[in-house]
Amino acid sequence: MAKLTNQEVQIRDPFVVTDEASGTYYLFGSTDKNIWGPGTGFDAYVGKDLESWEGPFPVFRPDETFFADKNFWAPEVYAYEGRYYMFATFRRRDNDLLGTAVLAADELLGPYQPLSEGPVTPSDWSSLDGSLFIDEQGEPWMIFCHEWQQVADGEICAMRLSRDLKQALSEPQLLFRASEAPWTTAFHAPRYPDQDNYVTDGPYLFRTSGGVLHMLWAGFINNRYALGIATSTSGTVHGPWQHEEEPLYSNDGGHGMVFRTLDGELMLTIHTPNRTPDERPIFLRLQEDADGRISVLAEDCTG
Repeated sequence: MAKLTNQEVQIRDPFVVTDEASGTYYLFGSTDKNIWGPGTGFDAYVGKDLESWEGPFPVFRPDETFFADKNFWAPEVYAYEGRYYMFATFRRRDNDLLGTAVLAADELLGPYQPLSEGPVTPSDWSSLDGSLFIDEQGEPWMIFCHEWQQVADGEICAMRLSRDLKQALSEPQLLFRASEAPWTTAFHAPRYPDQDNYVTDGPYLFRTSGGVLHMLWAGFINNRYALGIATSTSGTVHGPWQHEEEPLYSNDGGHGMVFRTLDGELMLTIHTPNRTPDERPIFLRLQEDADGRISVLAEDCTG
């Protein structure tokens, strides 16, 4: 199988799983050629150096009974209690709203099969980009976006999940609204010419080596995609969440996640530019200050 460089991999919402045992990186993401249309499924790529990849490998393909047939977005894959779980967003057939569902597999490359009965997010909400977070007591949570197209000022919410990840055990808790961040600006969409919108995309929680809890999330600055970071002042999912004054990345890229490389470096991956079909994965080294603050150490460090 031919190797592909990062510039040859069309992907949005990149998500990396580092497998230390095999010295391998697994790259997941939104991989349909046109993610705004019919959904084919999700593919993954496998590599050793974050520079070249083998693939694509099909990891999820829906059958005819699946609850969605378009807008297959943002798969995130987690090892949890002996299996692999995929949190992914789909547009429902029955009400045309977005929702995040949970799929499961016995192997990293799948095949992933539906685990939850449709979306775990509220049935009457347009919700997207659900992410798994395990709290200090070992309880699972889904962190997700209540979409700006439904509420204008996009929200990031949290719901406690059952231990088997099949359903929600709590009502959504509002963590913050997009407009609360000082760096973000109103997003003006042609469909809503008289409305100021604030976008929330792609929340992802992670702790520094010192235990500080951060959240990545994406929004817009002057209609240009950007990535921000917030910190939980309580150290828990409940916050309150304090936003940095400036974005972490503002050059038309976002929807990122943080992982450790095989060498133990803290690494950020995002897609850029934010237009189809040109989106590609990039990898940025991060620096953790003594007080737990995070900054980008270098621009794209891979070819």
